[in-house]
Amino acid sequence: MSAQSPSPARPPRPSSPVRTALRRTLVIGAVVPLALTTLFTGSAFAHGSTVDPASRNYGCWERWGDDFQNPDMATEDPMCWQAWQADSTAMWNWNGLYRENVGGDHRGAIPDGQLCSAGRTGGDRYAALDEPGPWHTTPVQNDFTVTVHDQALHGADYIRVFVTEQGFDPTTQRPAWDDLELLADTGTIPPGEGSPSDGESLNGVSIDIDVSAPGRTGHHIVYMIWQASHYDQVFYACSDVSFPQA
Repeated sequence: MSAQSPSPARPPRPSSPVRTALRRTLVIGAVVPLALTTLFTGSAFAHGSTVDPASRNYGCWERWGDDFQNPDMATEDPMCWQAWQADSTAMWNWNGLYRENVGGDHRGAIPDGQLCSAGRTGGDRYAALDEPGPWHTTPVQNDFTVTVHDQALHGADYIRVFVTEQGFDPTTQRPAWDDLELLADTGTIPPGEGSPSDGESLNGVSIDIDVSAPGRTGHHIVYMIWQASHYDQVFYACSDVSFPQA
């Protein structure tokens, strides 16, 4: 399934530094203070997520964070639209989708159908991320790279990357554990290891993970589990991708 893309008639968006400034202005004027705590107060409150292919809430923030009240989103990016309407803090807090004290029992902590919200962590804040539909997809090849951003230099006991099995349809189905195939497991990553980023919205390190997903075509979900090494704190993310058609 092809990615949902902005209308060709829409004027270009500002460059990244300007967009960052606009985001700050909009957050201050229109979003609850909690968003400021997560995005702009430094590494003590920062965590991370999958940034490429973008997780559902990070992608919605990247595409619409400087324009989140634009009604064009409803037709150009309908799944982001419903997510912004359900709870805008899910996007402003794209780096805070985690659970604590899971003890490695991810299946026990997160029910089928709620993988993208990490079992409704934080109440209903991230619930809209579980909704099936035409989510914006990132085109990838069957051999591709997943980039996870570690804002606070937590490091990892492991990062695991899964891809839905061929035949799964993210436009009509919520992923269950049995829909996923484990395709990468990094093992231990020391705190601070990765490629540094000086972007104001990131300010940490990015970790690249090579993934091979043979036999996939069309729209799939890439599911990431990142067990941080500093504490029993686990980050989860759903990213939508489109593999080449056979």
